[in-house]
Amino acid sequence: MKTISMLIDGQSVAASGGATFERRNPLDGSVATTAPAATPEDVTRAVEAAARAFESWRDTGPGERRALLLKAAQALEARGEAFAQAMADETGASAMWAGFNVHLAAGMLQEAAALTTRISGEVIPSDVPGSLAMAVRQGAGVVLGIAPWNAPVILGVRALAVPLACGNTVIFKGSELCPATHGLIVEAFNEAGFPPGVVNFITNAPADAGAVVEAGVAHPAVRRVNFTGSTRVGRIIAQTCAKHLKPVVLELGGKAPLVILDDADLDAAVAAAAFGAFANSGQICMSTERIIVDEAIADEFVARFAAKAKSLPLQDPRKGPAVLGSVVDMSTVERCNAMIDDALAKGAVLVCGGKAENTLMPATLLDRVTSDMQIYSDESFGPVKAIVRVKGVDEAVRSANDTEYGLSSAVFGRDIARAMQVARRIESGICHVNGPTVHDEAQMPFGGVKASGIGRFGGNAGIHEFTELRWLTVQTTPRHYPF
Repeated sequence: MKTISMLIDGQSVAASGGATFERRNPLDGSVATTAPAATPEDVTRAVEAAARAFESWRDTGPGERRALLLKAAQALEARGEAFAQAMADETGASAMWAGFNVHLAAGMLQEAAALTTRISGEVIPSDVPGSLAMAVRQGAGVVLGIAPWNAPVILGVRALAVPLACGNTVIFKGSELCPATHGLIVEAFNEAGFPPGVVNFITNAPADAGAVVEAGVAHPAVRRVNFTGSTRVGRIIAQTCAKHLKPVVLELGGKAPLVILDDADLDAAVAAAAFGAFANSGQICMSTERIIVDEAIADEFVARFAAKAKSLPLQDPRKGPAVLGSVVDMSTVERCNAMIDDALAKGAVLVCGGKAENTLMPATLLDRVTSDMQIYSDESFGPVKAIVRVKGVDEAVRSANDTEYGLSSAVFGRDIARAMQVARRIESGICHVNGPTVHDEAQMPFGGVKASGIGRFGGNAGIHEFTELRWLTVQTTPRHYPF
């Protein structure tokens, strides 16, 4: 068991009332972490500390911000083993997934460091003689970042890196399901030497989440909010931000389609489908949720995909290497089991895997899924995947778009021009041709459409989200006035 603290104004602190909460391991129920149960008063203290720190942090040069972000990247990577242990204890994640998280998160910090000299503006011609008119981007103020448990290092760092690079200070609200994992991120930032108050960390008991988030969003000093998580909670946060007129970036749920055209390279499609569907047991916002395959090649593809799925190692990640570790909790098991029952009752075919009795869930494929089945439309967020057979390109596109979500997608086909045309017709923020639906790079504009979110993380898009664009003028000659 690990006991952690919050970080406010550079000091490790307990919750103001002294309350704590426990996060338990999903496999055996043992206590993994004891963490502070923050109150709205703790949030106010953190925001006030961040607001004070912003007064000087916004004026730090890009070189200083870059150096600190690069030091944080090194400190993060040095904690690789600790992250693997914490993720296995708190969420049942495999060591492979933990290592991927740390590697990509370090790259995000390096990319954010490079952005510090790309926060620029432009000179705009003015109709006023002698007026030098400029559009200037500068830090907005205090940013409230809320990250989930499923890719905890990647998404935790994403809530911090670009906002800090842009000259903002941050309140990082850790997930109730992985407070120690998120606490390790903050340790890395603290070791890097960020000034007190620039990075603040709060944790809360699940029952207090609404009050804690409301206190943060409502505070006048908070100027930006970013949230990664479920669409259900994202709607609540969007409504709260609208009430207080706070700009928000939301990256929410997904039902990513992998479209396999009749001329696809099946070996490549199977490899991408297995990675996209079963990495982290399918608990990724970009996870391949629906495999939409042309009926002309469906039998061959399903046979190959099933063989691949059956070969994936499944075990307690604390006992050795695994591709499929534990899912996060029994509610995932119950949801996926219900989807399997519903699909089979309505005519789907179980190709491999099946219902689970604990959080070690096997790779499960349901073939001949139709639109009246729950798994066709609802996000499984687990290793249970739907195969939908279609006839031709138009039907494939209709099926891909037949969802409220629109985050990631992919298309496989040897005719690149045709595959690209299909990609352009799919309603999603991200689409990969001949690549998996699970793909992230720090410099890319990451985000979705429809019920998958608002705004974009990453690269120049991230600068746009986490800065204020201001119009400044300097009158360089005497100006004529009408009176």
